[in-house]
Amino acid sequence: MCGRYSIRKPVSKTADLVKTNIKVEDTDNYNAHPSQQLPIIKSYTNGKTLELCEWGLVPAWSKKLDKFSPLINARKETLMEKVTFKNLIQTSRCIIPADGYYEWKREDKAKIPYCFSKKDDEIMFFAGIHQNNQFCIITRESTEKISSIHHREPVIINLSQINNYLNLKKDAMEILNSVKPPELKFHEISKNVNNPLNNDASLINPLK
Repeated sequence: MCGRYSIRKPVSKTADLVKTNIKVEDTDNYNAHPSQQLPIIKSYTNGKTLELCEWGLVPAWSKKLDKFSPLINARKETLMEKVTFKNLIQTSRCIIPADGYYEWKREDKAKIPYCFSKKDDEIMFFAGIHQNNQFCIITRESTEKISSIHHREPVIINLSQINNYLNLKKDAMEILNSVKPPELKFHEISKNVNNPLNNDASLINPLK
């Protein structure tokens, strides 16, 4: 799964991709977490926008919204099988910009946090779906290298595939299945990341 990530200077880093920025500030977020308003890229007939959306999707069919745990991830392998996701992947796609993400490795009873980023340190673009100003991140089985830490990882869209993914006339599953995961690097970090109230550059530093 993907339950935390970092995004720094989202406006500057997506300026060449989007036509309009809707109330997104060019700040640093080292501990983006569910229920937070976070920048995502959507596509409209007049161009792409960078706008804020809440991480965690409550299906429109849910009759008990106050008791439903928001969905923060959607498995790529079952997108077309789940009622919640089947329609959204065809009608409501989005891209989530990120600099890196966090995952926890289980060691006996302990959970050790790691920070993942692209080997070239370039920005990542997670594939996502959205509904009612909420979004969730699409995940896939981890590559062999990443599986030593966790069995799932976000689907990271290549820059050249963003327009195709956001184009609703294109087959989303065909695009998602063709995505070649970028080479990632990772290192152990402080458990300070466990607390979503902690939000500074020290969170991404390698544990000494």
